[in-house]
Amino acid sequence: MAHGPKYRLPLKRRRKGKTNYHKRLKLLKSRKLRLVVRGSNNHMIVQVVKSFMGGDKILVSAFSKELTKKYGWKANTGNIPAAYLTGYLAGLRAKKQNIEEAILDLGMFSHKYRVLAAFKGFLEAGVEVPHRDEFFPEGFETKMDGSQIEQYAKSLKKADPEKYDIIFSQYKKKKVDPTKMTQNFSSSLKKIKSGA
Repeated sequence: MAHGPKYRLPLKRRRKGKTNYHKRLKLLKSRKLRLVVRGSNNHMIVQVVKSFMGGDKILVSAFSKELTKKYGWKANTGNIPAAYLTGYLAGLRAKKQNIEEAILDLGMFSHKYRVLAAFKGFLEAGVEVPHRDEFFPEGFETKMDGSQIEQYAKSLKKADPEKYDIIFSQYKKKKVDPTKMTQNFSSSLKKIKSGA
């Protein structure tokens, strides 16, 4: 490691790959509300944040774990359909608080497709966020409702039942049929629309 009187160590969050300070400064200078989308391996968090001198204030928040507790989602909360539903839930809550627009804050951008799904859900709830249509990959809309997981489960169940049991073992533990993902998605979406 370099050392000496002119060597300056980068800030801790930059070294750990958590914060890009140049991007963050641009976002803060805009003085607009920020749509913050973050994902872990098992969950998604979608928030609308307002920046103040003393720190950030969260105005609206949705967490993917809420889907299982309140909205009848039975499958994994770390997949694309769950991310879309979380974004949609956050968007509806933002609309209720009269939030009409925000700018996207992706941070250090990991879990690309789930983050994009949550963003798409937020947009479809009716909040304006500047973006280009090319931002979403071609054919991305077909993955939102879980039809891709459903088709894969059906084909794998026919072709290799043993592999099907191994791959979808967590679904079986939760008593979820992966061949009916779209039904689970649409029923959860209805509950979100009626009770967000």
